[in-house]
Amino acid sequence: MATKDQPKPLMPHATATWLVDNTALSFEQIAEFCGLHILEVQAMADDLAGSKYTGRDPVHSGELTQAEIEKGQADPAYSLRMHKAPVEVTRTKGPRYTPVSKRQDKPDGIAWILRNHPEVSDAQISKLIGTTRNTIGAIRDRSHWNIQNIQPKDPVTLGLCSQRELDAMVAKAAKRAGITEDADAPVRAERNDREKLIEELRAERDAQTKAAAQAAQEAEAEAWLARKREAEAEEQKIDPESGFI
Repeated sequence: MATKDQPKPLMPHATATWLVDNTALSFEQIAEFCGLHILEVQAMADDLAGSKYTGRDPVHSGELTQAEIEKGQADPAYSLRMHKAPVEVTRTKGPRYTPVSKRQDKPDGIAWILRNHPEVSDAQISKLIGTTRNTIGAIRDRSHWNIQNIQPKDPVTLGLCSQRELDAMVAKAAKRAGITEDADAPVRAERNDREKLIEELRAERDAQTKAAAQAAQEAEAEAWLARKREAEAEEQKIDPESGFI
């Protein structure tokens, strides 16, 4: 019997569709091999699935052998064994993906790194920011088409990378260049100043919020007092029907 934790096909629904259309395997065998519920396989066989999958031949992909299929067809209780597990597709090369909304900020982030960390290589910047070496070179030698509008900005603030990623890159470049930790003091001071400024802005915003809430309470109290005085003045007016003052 096949183990329950064996790998599943790379495209389970498409594989199940092919097995339903091209073999005499039971629904239970197909569902177990593909890691699907038997009702899903039943729906494929009855053309009730929400979308029709294009069949994927597991024999051609090497996930099953014809002999294994024949064993399953001969014995409905037989559990199919994976012949060759699918290779997991992982993205290991190429620039990192950056959302379209932030791509226009890349030149500013690159300029900041070039200005503050000249020891960092173009390959490191390319991997961190998700750009090309040609773009980095154009910004370095100021031949970039939009160089007049590029303003060096911290890539962390721009959301192009995390602080941990930036620190790791700088530390690696500094170690390779033989730069001591003291060389990073101006950078740390700049970060401390930025953090201090952020704290001051937050404190100012909180103070403004508190002042606005207090002003609203005072205005509400004054309005209540004015209404009360108006009501008292109305009570003191002469009642023309009673004839009394």
